[in-house]
Amino acid sequence: MTSDREQPRPARVRLDLPLAPRRRLLPDWDPDAFGRLTERIARFLGTGRFIVWMTFTIICWLLWNIFAPVTVRFDEYPFILLTLALSLQASYAAPLILLAQNRQDDRDRVNLAQDRKQNERSIADTEYLSREVAALRMGLGEVATRDWMRSELEGLLRDLEERSPAREP
Repeated sequence: MTSDREQPRPARVRLDLPLAPRRRLLPDWDPDAFGRLTERIARFLGTGRFIVWMTFTIICWLLWNIFAPVTVRFDEYPFILLTLALSLQASYAAPLILLAQNRQDDRDRVNLAQDRKQNERSIADTEYLSREVAALRMGLGEVATRDWMRSELEGLLRDLEERSPAREP
């Protein structure tokens, strides 16, 4: 017997719906967005524009810290701050370039796999078509061609002419 007041069942977890996202203490990073950003930076680091801007910046830095009044110079002769800035730029550039190369390697690997599958399909299609052409050639060996029909008819016509009584004009 069932009582009037049944115990409520716990909510069933539906397998056809995704789970609600959990709260995290750290921000959620989109690895694809970060990868695209690293590729853009790596592409910029490999351009002539970057080299020109970097050269211009370093020349301005050196000129300012050599020829400006002593009170406004911010990096004296051994240029420690410039060295630190260039080291920091290099320490970030190298991993960013490696990340971009890894992403490019992944894309190349996927493209290579797709090309390999396409080549396999092309080879299979070519083999199928060559088998079909061979079958057609074999089938055509049994088909009466126009030249064969002409020669047979000419032979029959000669036979008929030989058997028929000669006509006299």
